[in-house]
Amino acid sequence: MQQAARKIVVIGGGPAGLMAAETIASAGWCVDLYDAMPSVGRKFLLAGKGGMNLTHSEHRQAFMGRYGQRSDALAPLIDQFDGDALRAWAAGLGIATFVGSSGRVFPSDMKAAPLLRAWLHRLRQSGVHFHMRHRWLGWDDNHLRFAHAESEVLVQADAVVLALGGGSWARLGSDGAWVNLLTQKGVQIAPLQPANCGFDVAWSAYFKQRFAGHPMTSVIAHVKDRCGVDMARQGQFVMTDGGVEGSLIYALSSHLRDGIAREGKVTLHLDLVPGKTAERVLADVMHPRGSRSMSSHLQSRLGLDSLKTALLHECLPPEYFQQPARLAAEIKFLPLSLIAPRPIDEAISSAGGVCFEALDAHLMLRDMPGLFCAGEMLDWEAPTGGYLLTACFATGRQAGLGVLEWLADWQ
Repeated sequence: MQQAARKIVVIGGGPAGLMAAETIASAGWCVDLYDAMPSVGRKFLLAGKGGMNLTHSEHRQAFMGRYGQRSDALAPLIDQFDGDALRAWAAGLGIATFVGSSGRVFPSDMKAAPLLRAWLHRLRQSGVHFHMRHRWLGWDDNHLRFAHAESEVLVQADAVVLALGGGSWARLGSDGAWVNLLTQKGVQIAPLQPANCGFDVAWSAYFKQRFAGHPMTSVIAHVKDRCGVDMARQGQFVMTDGGVEGSLIYALSSHLRDGIAREGKVTLHLDLVPGKTAERVLADVMHPRGSRSMSSHLQSRLGLDSLKTALLHECLPPEYFQQPARLAAEIKFLPLSLIAPRPIDEAISSAGGVCFEALDAHLMLRDMPGLFCAGEMLDWEAPTGGYLLTACFATGRQAGLGVLEWLADWQ
């Protein structure tokens, strides 16, 4: 039986907002969900275009470590709705999942659309009412203001969940416009920054023309974090016209971005032959090459392809190629200077947002009772691989539970 004595509003139709709405509606309350876009889940659908990565199967310690400085704040929320719980929730929608070879968890058909369709059907049946093309404008006294169809709509609400996303992919609704609205209310907000983003490199004209779009495979990347600790990841990335992007770069993007903010640029070191020891590389470089060119020699002895060899020439002075010991060392630890992160609207996600210190354990703003925040608009970040969605679902659920507790206090 639905309870309708109180007006409950969720603003934002991404995973966090939908999960908050479901949590509240499952307790029998009517929920009105507002979103600026013509339909909900648009970023969710686009993110799943190449394969819907719901969560990750790795053990808890490693999993929570992906959230960096905000792991302690997110741990109790994710512990209550972790990867296993998320898979069980998907199964309840009729969506089977499987663990891929990388440990990532996907729907069996790899698609986001069937999951979203089933979810929206259940939400509508449970009493969630959707109001599309309603852009939140803030408040008018105690009413929420929305722009809709060239007019303004005022909505009274007893409890509100904000799940407005971060600052990336503005065309899908996450434009960060809410920052000014909450800042005006005195809410503590960390500046929005790009996360899971590419970085600019000052390529030569030749390198840019010849290798833009080419994948750099099988390397280990190293960067120092703010405490000087070496952060290393193995994987691959892609050369772009203006720099680098891809999964390996995204995994280190927070350290790369923060290093640039501190120093004006950051050096990413690459081990181009992770399967070979430094001693083996030195021996192979020093092996007589006869009449072969250095490029042919490196390809024959070390398996360096044309891209890796070209990157050596791009990053090193010509005289290093006449110094075998120096060249061998650089092959194992090649410095690549990154000069700037790509703009936030090009990023997969964003860092920054509403600070956890401004929220209670149920994600309610301490100074604005009845107003809850969830999802990517909170001040946390994580690499791709299922970690982003897991935290969005978990914080949405927690905000929904907070609303239920808030309403219970009113009974």
